[in-house]
Amino acid sequence: MVSVVLLLTACATDPAPVGTRAPPASERIRHHIVAKGETLYAIAWRYEIAPDQLASANGLVSPYSLRAGQRLNLDISRSSSRSPASSPTSSASGRSSHTVARGDTLYSIARRYRLPLDKLAAANGLTAPYILQLGQRLSLNVARASSRTKSSTTRKTKTSRQTATNKTSAKLPAVGWKWRWPTKGKVTRFYDSNRVFKGINIQSRAGHAVIAAAPGVVVYAGDGLRGYGRLVIVKHSETYLSAYAHNRKILVKEGEQVTSTSKIAEVGGNSANPGRLYFEIRKNGKPVDPLRLLPTQ
Repeated sequence: MVSVVLLLTACATDPAPVGTRAPPASERIRHHIVAKGETLYAIAWRYEIAPDQLASANGLVSPYSLRAGQRLNLDISRSSSRSPASSPTSSASGRSSHTVARGDTLYSIARRYRLPLDKLAAANGLTAPYILQLGQRLSLNVARASSRTKSSTTRKTKTSRQTATNKTSAKLPAVGWKWRWPTKGKVTRFYDSNRVFKGINIQSRAGHAVIAAAPGVVVYAGDGLRGYGRLVIVKHSETYLSAYAHNRKILVKEGEQVTSTSKIAEVGGNSANPGRLYFEIRKNGKPVDPLRLLPTQ
């Protein structure tokens, strides 16, 4: 009972997302079951994995649509070693078919034979959520199948991409951008080199503007990640992401393009300290010290 009280007290006084000296969850947990409303970027952030590596490990392509109950492989090191260097159009094993065994999913079969998930699905007339039957025979000859369905697939792909483009109208910024402070204030807690504390606390004031620390695209805006409150994550490049946590109000939507002057949120979401902003930067999925990148105040 004493230990429970102490844990609750610690969370109440400093609810910032902190870790332990144990390795990230992705190094101990091998799979994640997608819950309703979860996105690839939120899951990648939770397990400290680069989003593109998580997508590749699970045969996912942009815009990374997930479904509730979907099982994601978190073992990116082993999956990446099996992944092809380029997008193949036929089975790397030379086999022409595969008989579905117990536990097989279309994702695992695509990874096993180094085939693009969408082409394997099209070759077998499957649509999401890709339900398979034990003993079902799948064709691995995606090259021939794709040539038969090229025109219809192209039309669907163009329509899908156009819909996504119309929804976001966003592109990653060109190289040459610089980091800036996300809000005015004093740093009251620093990044810990042992990754006990993965970002910095900036003491500002409630209602103060939170600015994107660099140009980019909003890839997460919500409150579904425990310990972060109302959270905004911005993708700046294929290498860098930044996060702004414990906001009073979120002013942007996922897919929205932002500049280094865009107001993305308001400080004030932490009831215990309404002037606190938690700020974090990830490089290739891993937390880094923001003070090494931000300009000197």
